[in-house]
Amino acid sequence: MTRTLEVGVQGMTCAACVARVERALKKQPGVTAASVNLSTERASIQYEPGQTSRERLEGAIVDAGYTAVDLGESQAQAREREHAELRRDLVLAAALSVPLVIVAMGPMLIPSLHHALPHRAFGLVELALAAPVQLWVGRRFYRQGLSELRHKSPGMNTLVMLGSSAAFGYSLVALFAPRVFPAGTAHLYFEAAAVIITLVLFGKLLEARAKGRTSAAITKLMQLQAKTARVLRGDDVVEVPIDRVALGDRVQVRPGERVPTDGVLVEGQSWVDESMLTGEPVPVEKTTGTEVVGGTVNQNGSFVFSATRVGAHTALAQIIRMVEAAQASKPEIQRVADRIAAVFVPAVLLVALATFGLWLLFGPEPRLSHAFVAAVSVLVVACPCAMGLATPTAIMVGTGRAAELGILFREGSALETLSHADCVVLDKTGTLTQGRPELTQLAAFGRPEAEVLTLAAAVEDASEHPIARAIVGAAKQRGVAFDRATEVQAEAGFGVQGRVGGALVQVGAERYLRRLGIELPEAPGEGGTTVYVAVDGKLAARLSVADPLKADSVAAIRALRDLELEVAMLTGDGRAAAEAVAKRVGIERVIAEVLPAGKAAEVERLQQEGRRVVFVGDGINDAPALARADVGIAIGTGTDIAIEAGDVILMRGDLLGVARAIALSRRTLAVIRRNFFWAYAYNVALIPLAAGALYPVFKVLLNPMLAALAMSLSSVFVVTNSLRLKKFERAR
Repeated sequence: MTRTLEVGVQGMTCAACVARVERALKKQPGVTAASVNLSTERASIQYEPGQTSRERLEGAIVDAGYTAVDLGESQAQAREREHAELRRDLVLAAALSVPLVIVAMGPMLIPSLHHALPHRAFGLVELALAAPVQLWVGRRFYRQGLSELRHKSPGMNTLVMLGSSAAFGYSLVALFAPRVFPAGTAHLYFEAAAVIITLVLFGKLLEARAKGRTSAAITKLMQLQAKTARVLRGDDVVEVPIDRVALGDRVQVRPGERVPTDGVLVEGQSWVDESMLTGEPVPVEKTTGTEVVGGTVNQNGSFVFSATRVGAHTALAQIIRMVEAAQASKPEIQRVADRIAAVFVPAVLLVALATFGLWLLFGPEPRLSHAFVAAVSVLVVACPCAMGLATPTAIMVGTGRAAELGILFREGSALETLSHADCVVLDKTGTLTQGRPELTQLAAFGRPEAEVLTLAAAVEDASEHPIARAIVGAAKQRGVAFDRATEVQAEAGFGVQGRVGGALVQVGAERYLRRLGIELPEAPGEGGTTVYVAVDGKLAARLSVADPLKADSVAAIRALRDLELEVAMLTGDGRAAAEAVAKRVGIERVIAEVLPAGKAAEVERLQQEGRRVVFVGDGINDAPALARADVGIAIGTGTDIAIEAGDVILMRGDLLGVARAIALSRRTLAVIRRNFFWAYAYNVALIPLAAGALYPVFKVLLNPMLAALAMSLSSVFVVTNSLRLKKFERAR
C-alpha cells in the first residue's frame, strides 16, 4: 500500500529546479509519483514503504542540490532564515555596487578624472568593490549553478552564474592582461557583474515577501488552532498542550476563549462565534448535547464539552489539510509549463552561444565587446523564474481565498476543470430545498382523512426517508395516534408496504401503484411530490409533500445563469412536481423520475452530449453522480467537511457558493494565463533584444544590468498579479 510523504524543499528558484527535484525523486525505487511546488516549497511523494524510506527520499533531494526540511514550524523557520540571508546579502551587495557604478561611470561623467588618475587605478578600485559581491554574495548562485550543471539540468542559477562570471572574468583579464584582446575591446564590466547579482537578489527578496503573502490563508487557519486546553482531571482543571487532549476528555471553555477541539456540550450554556465555518457573524447558541467545533470562539458563557474529534481529525485540521493539498497539487496547465521549462534553459544557452558567435563573425567593431555584451544579456534576461511561479502562486492565492469563502478544493486540478464547466446539474432535495419535506395536501377517497393518515404513518414510521418523515410528522402534529406496521417491505425509489391491523397498506410514488395495478385519478397533486396510499388494493388517498426551497436558491440560480451556464435539476420526483419546483427557482431543464442508482447515468448522458458537467449534491446519497461528473461539488457543513466523493466542498451549505466557486476558478485561470503570457511573451520579446535585434537600426545593445532588472521585475509582476485574487468578492 502506497504512502504519501510531504517534505519541505529549500533552495528552489525556478521551474528547472522543480523539474530536477521531481526527476531525482522519481528515480528512487518504490516512488510511484512525485509532485514539487515552487510556491509552497514542498514535495508530495507517493511511495511503497517496503522499497524506500523517508531518509532515502530526503537524501535524494539533498543530492539534487537542495535542502530537505520537515513541514510545519521548522519549515517556517528555514524560510525566515533564508529571507534573513537574502536581506543581509542584498544590503552588502547594494553597499558595494552603488559606489562601484559611480566609480565606473565617473570618467564618463567627469572627463577630467581621466587625467587625475590612471585607468588602471580605476580598474583596481572597481575590482576591490566587485570581488566581494561576485565571490561572497554570489556564492549562492555558484553553489546552486554548479549543482544544476552537475545534474545536467541548468536553471536560473546557471544563467546568473554564467552571466555574472563572464562579466567578472572578462574584466579581470582586461585589467591585468589587456593585450590578450583585440585593440579597443579590453573594456571593464565589473559594475555589470555586481549589479546583475544585486538586482537578482533584490527581485528574489521582493518575490519571497510576495510569496509569503500567498500562503496567508493557511496562516490564518493555523492561527485559529488553540495551543492549550483546560481538561478536567477528577476535581481539578489542568491546562495541557492541545496535542495531549484525548477522545472523551472533558474540556472546560471560559468566556472569550477559543474552543480547542471538536466535541459535544455536557455542561453549561453559551453562544459561540462560528463565523470561521459559516461565514455568519451572528453567534450560535450552544446547550447540552449540541456540537462545538475547534477554532470557534466562545462568547459569554462557560461550558464543559466532551472531546469527540482530536488532532488531525478535527474539522479545522481537515480544512487546513485540504487547502494545503490543493495548493500543492498541479493542474494540467502547470504540467504543460513544466515540459516547456525542461527545454527552455538549454535552449537559452544555445541562443547565447549562437549570439556570441554571430556577433564575433559578422558584427561591427569592436566585435568581441559587442559579442560579449549581447551573450551576457541573453543569459541574464532569460532566467525562467516567472515561468515557475506563474501557476503555483495563482493556485495558492485562489484556493486560499476560496477557503475564506467556505469553498474547499481537494486539488488544484479541480480549479482548472471547474473553470471550463458549461452545465451545472443540481440535485433537488437538500440542495435546492431544505431537505425537510412537509405534508401540504391530503385528499382521501372513501375513508376519513385521519384514518388514512394513521395507516400511512404506521407504515412509514420505520423509514428514514424524508417523505416518510414528513408523513409521520404530520400525523404527530395533528395528534393522530398510530401503531407501527408489521411485515414492512420497502423498495428504493418506489414505495413501502406493510400490514396495519390486518389491512395491507401500500404507500408510494405513481409508478409504484401503477405497477401494482391500482387505478389512479387523472388530476395530479398541487405541487410538491405526490404520494399515493392504497389499502387492500384500493386507492385510499393522495398526499402532496413539498420540500421548502432554501432561502438563497433563486439568487443562486440567477448567479449561475449570469455566468452563462446551463442549469439542470435532477430529482426522483414526478415530472409535474419537479417542474413546479424548477419554475419557482428559474430552471428550464428538468430531469425527473430518476432513481438514486440512475443519477450517475444521467450525468454521463449529458457528458456524451459534449457537456462539461458540474454535479451538486449532498455528498452522501449522490456519491456516484458526484464521482461521475467532471467536477463534483458536495454541499457539506462546517462539522462534516470530510465528504470523499466531492472534488469541491461547500462547507457552509450555501448554494451561492457554487457560483462563487465557478467564478473564482475562472478568475484564477485567467490570472494564470496572464502570468504565462507575461512570462513567455517577455522572454520571446527580450531575448532577441538582448541578442542585439535593435542594433542595426538604433545602434544600441541591451545593457546586462538592465537585463537583470527586467528579469527580476518579471517574477515580481507574476506574483503580484496572482495576489490580486485575494480581492475576489462573493458572487451575489
